[in-house]
Amino acid sequence: MKIGFNLLLWTGDVTEDHVPLFESLKGMGYDGVELPMFAPDDAKFAALGKRLDELGLGRTAVTIRGADDNPISPDAAVRAKGVELTKATLDSCAAAGCSHLVGPYHSAIGLFSGAGPTADEWKWGVESMQAVAEHAGKVGVTLGVECLNRFEIYLLNSHADAARFVREVGHPNCRMMYDTFHANIEEKNIAAALDSCKDVLAHVHISENDRSTPGAGDIKWDETFDALKAIGYDGWLTVEAFGQALPEIAEATKIWRRMYETEEQLASDAIAFIKQQVAKRW
Repeated sequence: MKIGFNLLLWTGDVTEDHVPLFESLKGMGYDGVELPMFAPDDAKFAALGKRLDELGLGRTAVTIRGADDNPISPDAAVRAKGVELTKATLDSCAAAGCSHLVGPYHSAIGLFSGAGPTADEWKWGVESMQAVAEHAGKVGVTLGVECLNRFEIYLLNSHADAARFVREVGHPNCRMMYDTFHANIEEKNIAAALDSCKDVLAHVHISENDRSTPGAGDIKWDETFDALKAIGYDGWLTVEAFGQALPEIAEATKIWRRMYETEEQLASDAIAFIKQQVAKRW
């Protein structure tokens, strides 16, 4: 079991200026960080990877797709663009030494048709992800496909659907992730949700119901950690919290008020909470 922190709480563009942040998180006891990758750049991420190696920090990465590169668009050129951008992101993941690329890059975030996914959209999504997964296998990165709640996306909303999607893709490098925030909105039964995807689960986001400090809100944490123990999960537990540091992220996540003292305090409290929960069960 490894504990990580998603750097979107601070930035959407990690640079050398964030090395002191890496050092701070290492000092708190984190095993790694999750790097936002919205603009692939192999040389930049290779340099960051060296810095993280020096500190002994592991790393994963997160990305998204939008309307202009939507992998389930009816326009084949738009779908192709989405595939190529995710492949390029995988190249930067490999350069940085990231083990996983997670996120809702199966379809465009924030883009809605006014209906649920069609059979064609599902087919296009699977075909697009098959091409991405083939490249992931070549560069040695594991995909962690993420379902989001119904207010952010419409192709994949439940973890059972995400598991079905991944199984249809049918590639060993294509797996999925579980997110406690989205599960709190969409899942009726936490244990059943985790059991439904246990064979393809590769990553977990630890996120409170208000996106602030894990353990300080209303997520069913005992049920969550009990279920993770029950299915034998032993991968990353990565904190995902959001604030107002980035206007574009605040807008996307609908964060209109500050819900913690400082980012550093949130990170410190989060790792203490997770370690306490893990120590009870593992």
